[in-house]
Amino acid sequence: MKLTTEQIWNEHYTGLYFFTMKKVKNQDAVNEVIQNTFIKIHSNIGTVRNPSKVKAWTYQIVRNEINNLFNQNKKLRETALLPSGFNSVLTTNDLCCLDRFIEELPENYKQVIKLVYLDGKTMNDTAEELNISLANVKARIRRSKKSLKENFNKCCKFRFDKNGKLVGEANCEACDSV
Repeated sequence: MKLTTEQIWNEHYTGLYFFTMKKVKNQDAVNEVIQNTFIKIHSNIGTVRNPSKVKAWTYQIVRNEINNLFNQNKKLRETALLPSGFNSVLTTNDLCCLDRFIEELPENYKQVIKLVYLDGKTMNDTAEELNISLANVKARIRRSKKSLKENFNKCCKFRFDKNGKLVGEANCEACDSV
């Protein structure tokens, strides 16, 4: 079976997006990095020899694009740390509770989320590292995502649109105190 860019997009976009958002912290820059990443993926998809390593390959491309972005515009690092207003586009500054929500997850869920989404490891590698089954990794991710969504809905009054994208405005005491 031939691997397609669409398959990679469907399987890895969300993880790549949040991984990039965690590192870059600027919505426009995140979109640029993701766009450049998928252009490179599409251009070089024929070079993939082992389809089981596609996720690691895509994360390496996104890491390289993040480095390219920072090298091209060193000021981005400084402005990404400044508080920003909410402009109808969510940035990680607007998701101030994300780190807290991840830290509040049960340890076994937190480990899996950090390894897969923040460190960019494959689910298989995560299963091996934690000495658990792949099905268990997937179940923990599913439960973690459910818990994170519930926390955003309760605490911050965010909601998910029909495409599964987080929308709304920060509206909680924790967000206001940041």
